[in-house]
Amino acid sequence: MEADTILSMRNIGKEYYGNVVLKDVSLDIKKGEIHALLGENGAGKSTLMNILFGMEVIHTTGGYAGEIFMDGKKVVVDSPRKAMELGIGMVHQEFMLIPGFTVTENIKIGREISKPSFFSRFFGKKLENLDMPAMAADARKNLDRVGLSVDEYDMVAGMPVGYMQFVEIAREIDKSGIKLLVFDEPTAVLTESEALRLMDAMQRLAQSGIAIIFITHRLDEVMAVCDTITILRDGELVAVRDKRKTNVRELAQLMVGRSLDSSIQVEKPARDISDEQTALQLRNFTVAMDGEEVRGLDLTVRKGEIFGIGGLAGQGKIGVCNGIMSLAPAGGEAAVFGEPLQLGKLGEALHKKIAFVSEDRRGVGLLLDESIAHNITFSASQVVGRFLSKIGPFTQRSKAMVNEFANRMIGELDIRCTGPRQPAGALSGGNQQKVCLAKALALDPKLLMVSEPTRGIDIGAKKNVLDMLVKLNAEEGMTIIMVSSELAELRSVCDRIAIITDGRLAAIMKPDDSDADFGLAMSGTFVEGGNRNGQQEA
Repeated sequence: MEADTILSMRNIGKEYYGNVVLKDVSLDIKKGEIHALLGENGAGKSTLMNILFGMEVIHTTGGYAGEIFMDGKKVVVDSPRKAMELGIGMVHQEFMLIPGFTVTENIKIGREISKPSFFSRFFGKKLENLDMPAMAADARKNLDRVGLSVDEYDMVAGMPVGYMQFVEIAREIDKSGIKLLVFDEPTAVLTESEALRLMDAMQRLAQSGIAIIFITHRLDEVMAVCDTITILRDGELVAVRDKRKTNVRELAQLMVGRSLDSSIQVEKPARDISDEQTALQLRNFTVAMDGEEVRGLDLTVRKGEIFGIGGLAGQGKIGVCNGIMSLAPAGGEAAVFGEPLQLGKLGEALHKKIAFVSEDRRGVGLLLDESIAHNITFSASQVVGRFLSKIGPFTQRSKAMVNEFANRMIGELDIRCTGPRQPAGALSGGNQQKVCLAKALALDPKLLMVSEPTRGIDIGAKKNVLDMLVKLNAEEGMTIIMVSSELAELRSVCDRIAIITDGRLAAIMKPDDSDADFGLAMSGTFVEGGNRNGQQEA
């Protein structure tokens, strides 16, 4: 261990209920360096930082393997308070400020400065008054360190998000003995000019001797300010690079590159996809979905293709389908098979023969207390009048038709259950996902949208679901839009893949494009030779 090493995490491992999320990961941070921590969603970055901060979720799930050293001494970080005592601070992506407090009050919260009062002389320190001038002086000193000229008595409420980010940083460096700061996607909510100011502030802090761990997906920012880069993939340490000896393309390749597990390889037959016919067209499409905002998307999906939508978490990919289905406020123009789609009208998409399998299968997709058969057929009965029979002037659901279709779906999708009458809530996650897919198929859609279809299910179930999507597309000509965080799965079944970054279209990729190009697109970096901004999408 080198003398100037502030933090050393050695051979860190972590399991959640038998699922390995970190395996033998080591990380060394030197005094005054800016160290990037890169990786796709699920690479293990958040878990590693949770261990560093002693978060409760780590210690209530069996702890972790490995050792942590601060300034060369072995430490046990069993709580966030212990992390702060060791000089570790964190600037969160979601602001931890109190809007009704002033800038000074937010910076000094928990470290207030008091002065004696008349009553405290008789009844003790608890009755001392806050020394606001002294607190404001501390706040001013730290605001100046990060280059923010806001008045220390201003209220936080109503401030631009960029200002709030700097107040967060000033609060962290106000803590005594701060040695290491973790920046968790700090530029995600900032404008370009605000991001440049933030990176300038990070460099000033590093020059003062504070070490910084910089978690980001924007590779241009990494190359601009970082000294060393650590890349995680699938919970394992892939590489450590000196910024001077690498480049954006290599980093992108290291982040994304992996071979798809042979056990979930999907055979995709050749199909004739017409460039002339359009299944879905979006123009200046916007979605106001918390955490997945879409900001002016132009996109064309061809009839008969499997079209993938990928990107990192929080970049807008989840918002696309939710906006089309009017599950989140949407604007702009949309047309399906040449007919205008009235955005904002719940149920409109269903009547246009669009079916949707939501990423939130328990919250949106299923009626957990109802039977499998009821879940599969209820929407189709309500929307398209399927599974109904007439007895004189009366119409009622046909138990025979419901059970016949439910049993067929149970067989075709291999839904592991005791029968169609079993409550959906009693099924495993993978089998619940299959019920959601069966529910969508019951609508007999022309366009099927599936969001995170393999999330939380085992490899065998994943292959089953992907095989079914390919079969529906090949044998019935169904147009499918698949939204997924699993890039390898998108590349295994899709004809084209749109990468969404910051709520906009970064590029339309081919499945056999290089790992590096996919990584560049996901980081928001221009893809040389790629279909930038969808110019060749139609």
